[in-house]
Amino acid sequence: MFRHVPNLLTGLRLLLAVVFFCMLAYYQYEGRGDPTFLWVAFIVYLVALITDFLDGFLARRWKVEGAFGRIVDPFVDKILVLGSFTFFAGKNFIIPETVTHGGTPEMVVKTLTGVAPGIVVILLARELLVTSLRGSSESTGKNFGAQFSGKLKMVVQSVTILVILVYVNYYQQLQKWGYEHFAANIRDFCIWATVAITVISGVLYIQRAIGLYREHNRATAGAA
Repeated sequence: MFRHVPNLLTGLRLLLAVVFFCMLAYYQYEGRGDPTFLWVAFIVYLVALITDFLDGFLARRWKVEGAFGRIVDPFVDKILVLGSFTFFAGKNFIIPETVTHGGTPEMVVKTLTGVAPGIVVILLARELLVTSLRGSSESTGKNFGAQFSGKLKMVVQSVTILVILVYVNYYQQLQKWGYEHFAANIRDFCIWATVAITVISGVLYIQRAIGLYREHNRATAGAA
């Protein structure tokens, strides 16, 4: 019976991801801007993080790690993170703003979340690169499991997602209380910390892949 609990938790997290994205898809700033949607999204994401910890912990404790968890667990993690940042950079979180350019006021738009499309590209590029490196390395029989930098990246990304959800939900109150600028700085710090750790972890995985490739070549040359 214990053998199936981690897989059930992983499956539950996939269902939570669907609910989470439904909340983000339905919410619209200055449209369907009911804060309930983002609070539900916040709670759902928090529960998903707890199940992510539990399924891995229980699988190791009960020694029931299997192919399903090995494949689906990181898949759900990537879907949650990449999907979140994709929504944050999209139309549901756009806010108009007036700026002065050459003495003439102009209307521009920005994302209330602080997430630009370019940031999503960086996150996606890193995941695609590491997935390709992992597939290439493990096809030669070399273990290419997660590193500490990869786990730290997931933690920082998740914290950033939660911070953004809180910031957006309390945006108007923060403006009223005079703390919006301070809160925006915290939001931006988290976003750029996410970008930095994403890039750094990607570089570390590349270095690891190069090391495994050279080791494989030496072993092949020695066997010949």
